Amino acid sequence: MPFVSGPKERKSRALGENLFLKAERSSSQKSGMTRRPYPPGMHGKRRKNLSEYGVQLKEKQKLRLFFGLQEKQMKRYAQTAKNSKKTSAPEALFRLLESRIDSAIFQSGLAPSRSVARQMVTHGHLGLNGRRVNVPSIALKIGDEVSVVESSKAKKIFSTKGEEEIQDRLKKHEPPTWIETDKDKLSFKFKAFPSLEEAKFNFNIPLVVEYYSR
Repeated sequence: MPFVSGPKERKSRALGENLFLKAERSSSQKSGMTRRPYPPGMHGKRRKNLSEYGVQLKEKQKLRLFFGLQEKQMKRYAQTAKNSKKTSAPEALFRLLESRIDSAIFQSGLAPSRSVARQMVTHGHLGLNGRRVNVPSIALKIGDEVSVVESSKAKKIFSTKGEEEIQDRLKKHEPPTWIETDKDKLSFKFKAFPSLEEAKFNFNIPLVVEYYSR
């Protein structure tokens, strides 16, 4: 399988999975996966039988794109997870990915997508335990508190064109059990480590671990 590139919705179609890379659009009827649920190209509707390696590669690509990671980052997380002595490699990998500050921001409801969450962090709109941060890969610890810095609450990134106001979105959002969101203060607390049992996607993480074990 070639490296998946191109526009975000094209990536989802190429991998046969809605990766929700376009925020609210990915959940709407305008989504490319809804309108054309097959790979792009003139032979897109033909089914292809993948080898064991091909299946593993596809799962790896889906997970990597879903979390918005470079290949080097994904490989490093997988290697760290394989060396975990406290839990299984798939559980450890999920924990590492969802403990990133950009993932936690998305899960809290403060951002409509992980890509927007990364942008919030890199532009310095978030504070960790009262200190402004700008590195999306920061690994949160239990008890950490993340909040929108006061000077950024009126920024357009929290109310971009075509999206709901952040307060309206938060009212509808239900964060996972490891996140406790304060909707009034635009902040959240990292309560516990993420659990793979609560994952809300269809990716096969054990196959991803197998891919990096080759």
